[in-house]
Amino acid sequence: MVIGVIPARLKSTRFPDKILTLINEKPMVMHVYDQAKQSEKLDDVIIAIDSKETEEALKQYKPNMKMTHQDHLSGSDRVAEVVKGMDADIILNIQGDEPMLDPSIVNQLVNCFDDELVDMATIASTVIDSSDYLNPNSVKIMINENGFATSFYREIKDYHIGGYYHHVGIYAYRKDTLLRFTMLDQSENEMSLNLEQLRALDNGIPIKVAMTDYPHRGIDTKEDLNQIEINQ
Repeated sequence: MVIGVIPARLKSTRFPDKILTLINEKPMVMHVYDQAKQSEKLDDVIIAIDSKETEEALKQYKPNMKMTHQDHLSGSDRVAEVVKGMDADIILNIQGDEPMLDPSIVNQLVNCFDDELVDMATIASTVIDSSDYLNPNSVKIMINENGFATSFYREIKDYHIGGYYHHVGIYAYRKDTLLRFTMLDQSENEMSLNLEQLRALDNGIPIKVAMTDYPHRGIDTKEDLNQIEINQ
């Protein structure tokens, strides 16, 4: 089975309660859920909530929800709690602040696991501009000749040399890799940049990168809401 989990922590540091922010009269996280459900590669989608407030706000939409602990250090840790006892092969960590999620990106990510050597994967977009390079909320990624991530950045000043892509913060794991990942201590790089994927690289877990030309953007601040286009 292939399971998509949307970690929905309510008290985001940069934008508190953003997952419940209404977009076209529907909470942001429900846009993500509905988009993910359109992927033919996912057998199920679950919203991993951490508060009764979220549960009350979403229950009218009747999504598949599961309550999780409030004290997880990262989204992947929350995802692992949800799937630990499930019979699943591939797990996707789908960010709750990606209301413009393209289901084709989800399909592309799942397809990475047709290669038996891939244990973890993510997405990068070729659509990147000068504003992204200096925006710490727009994570940049570098990739080697074999299509694996070599590094992730929040801010860079030498972007004129090229080779950077916009990181789309969706991850996929084989279940045993996810559980192993979440047993590892947070690395110094992860804590310094607040990027959980660095825990994987710092512990020798390769991250396969699927490429897209979709101009994918998540919602990190209230100002980002002005840039989205949703027709749902």
